[in-house]
Amino acid sequence: MNNIKIGFVMCGSFCTFSKATEQMKILKTSGHDILPIMSYNAFSLDTKFGKAKDFRNQIEDISGKKIINTIQDAEPIGPKKMVDIILVAPCSGNTLAKLSNGITDTPALMAIKSHLRIGRPLVIALATNDALGASAKNIGNILNTKRIYMVPISQDDPQKKPMSLVAHFDLIPQTIELALNDKQIQPIFR
Repeated sequence: MNNIKIGFVMCGSFCTFSKATEQMKILKTSGHDILPIMSYNAFSLDTKFGKAKDFRNQIEDISGKKIINTIQDAEPIGPKKMVDIILVAPCSGNTLAKLSNGITDTPALMAIKSHLRIGRPLVIALATNDALGASAKNIGNILNTKRIYMVPISQDDPQKKPMSLVAHFDLIPQTIELALNDKQIQPIFR
């Protein structure tokens, strides 16, 4: 895997932003080109996990690029073939549901739709508290969609959050490498 152009989409699962930005650093230092893209909420909301401005600054420092944060700026990603692969890390249950149902109302979803329409691969690093509940049907739908691959997932706290699943962020590089060869890393559920 050399000099891959990766669209790095971040959605509002704020508790995993530190894991996502760590993987962004690893991908960047491995020689890959990172194009940062954020959903409206990821771009603008301050949470108990940090201030939006601080995350934006960190992401732009790592990637060396301005974050795409409008639908208009995300739309050309596919037609202009701006990236080889898109990684959504973290992918919230909300974004997963919209993707599964064809809704395109954020910069993140427009980037994904634009990219998928030219037949290029998408990797999802899911992080949602309702994965084994309301989002389960969306996971099933996405697993049956061509050119979409999942980073392996596990329950993060089965006792306190029995419906929650979080991706193994450390497996992002391997998942990307396999997805670029049209293969799903296995097992998906760990």
